Amino acid sequence: MTSIDVQHHALHIDGKAVDTDESMTIVNPADASVVATVAKGTASHIDDAVAAGKAAFESRVWAGKTPQERAAIMRAIADAANDAIEELVELEMSANGATVRQATGFHIGYALAHFTFFADLADTYQFVRPAPVVTFPALAQSVVHREPLGVVGAIAPWNFPLLLTLWKVGPALAAGNSVVVKPDEHTPLSMLRFAEIAEANGLPAGVLNVVPGDGRDAGARLASHPDVAKIAFTGSTQIGREIMKLASGTVKEVTLELGGKGPSIVLDDADLDLAVDGVLYGCFTYSGQICESGTRAIVPRSLHDDFVARLVERARTIAVGAPDDWDTDMGPVIDGKQQARILAYINDAVDAGAQAVIGGGVPEGEQFQRGYWVAPTILTGVDNSMPVAREEIFGPVLTVIPYDTDDEAIAIANDSEYGLAASVWTTDNGRGLAVAEQVQTGSVWINDAHQINAQVPFGGYKQSGVGRELGPDALDAYTQAKAVHVDLSGGRDAKPYDILLSHADD
Repeated sequence: MTSIDVQHHALHIDGKAVDTDESMTIVNPADASVVATVAKGTASHIDDAVAAGKAAFESRVWAGKTPQERAAIMRAIADAANDAIEELVELEMSANGATVRQATGFHIGYALAHFTFFADLADTYQFVRPAPVVTFPALAQSVVHREPLGVVGAIAPWNFPLLLTLWKVGPALAAGNSVVVKPDEHTPLSMLRFAEIAEANGLPAGVLNVVPGDGRDAGARLASHPDVAKIAFTGSTQIGREIMKLASGTVKEVTLELGGKGPSIVLDDADLDLAVDGVLYGCFTYSGQICESGTRAIVPRSLHDDFVARLVERARTIAVGAPDDWDTDMGPVIDGKQQARILAYINDAVDAGAQAVIGGGVPEGEQFQRGYWVAPTILTGVDNSMPVAREEIFGPVLTVIPYDTDDEAIAIANDSEYGLAASVWTTDNGRGLAVAEQVQTGSVWINDAHQINAQVPFGGYKQSGVGRELGPDALDAYTQAKAVHVDLSGGRDAKPYDILLSHADD
């Protein structure tokens, strides 16, 4: 891993760097080296950030700009961030172990492209929507205004720190809101730098505040703060439930993108070479640390042994190694706690009768003795009732589950508390579409995986979340509707008052 100077980073509140008494240590997952220290925000710092956001919102220094003015500033921010992409990539991958290819293209490149999408959306979004003229109970014209909510709280995870934060910050800013971000403790660096870039390129102070800190303190305060109108959260289903409880105290709006246990359904007419590559890509990209990863390969029993043999042969070619090497396909997992958790799932499954046909532990080699590594692992002998097939592991572990009929495959896919994403592998698109209609997930990819398009809504069924991010209506989640009615009758001649007052003198 390329070393960087160990620097100290402050909170970003009201356009100022704010230091604190306590610091958090940012560790490189590849070798457990310290890459930075960051001021640790508390509930009181969240209070300060919310106050700054509220003051900025009420001053209308941002909300009062036209959508076109906001869009132009957001594009300038995206351009400046793109000029700093190498720095952002280094900050991101040094903290979360993403490979340089993934960090450059998906983590940072995608993030800035999506931020630009939200800027463009501000240009075209209908903030004022005339309704038809009505004649009853009076001649009137109604107009619906989509107005910003106020202060929005964004709580982001460690796996895609900038991308998933900008999925929230982008539409919130485009709509005219102020934002307070609580990034994950492992990975606040790229978002802190983005906030500096944003204010250097036209975003007024106080509109975007970033407060790294502990979820139980800073995060909980943000979710329960009475002056925060909405919480947008990406993370585990367990924490999502807690966020909902905290938000309910002040009836906040919530958007939750939570866990997944994605099925990859291989039909008996699939192109097996394509399906093998696709299933491996769907599971092992970014060491399986993606919520919509396809961690359950649901395979025809008649093809099971052949398919598994192909999976193993192809998986042996996955290059596991240093994240800053452009030839590396898969890097480490986020930390020692998660490494131990993943290995425990594997060991428990093997104890219950599953077989690790490849992987199952830490990769061999001296370079893997430091840092937090798990080898790409494929488990057979698994049924859908086992914890390894039901619970979100968030690591490079693929379970292979056989089936006999298409209906059984669909039933296995749907037998989950999660419903975020699925893939279907077939040479018959019509058949694939028929299966997709029956799968209970927010996204279904036919002969593809991880296909997330800013123009298409993303979110989950069941306990995979509430609401949707992205898509042409993304600003709906960051605005509220106000109906304004204008009487066109010229006064009381329209008679609605007569209905109310007809017996007033009785």
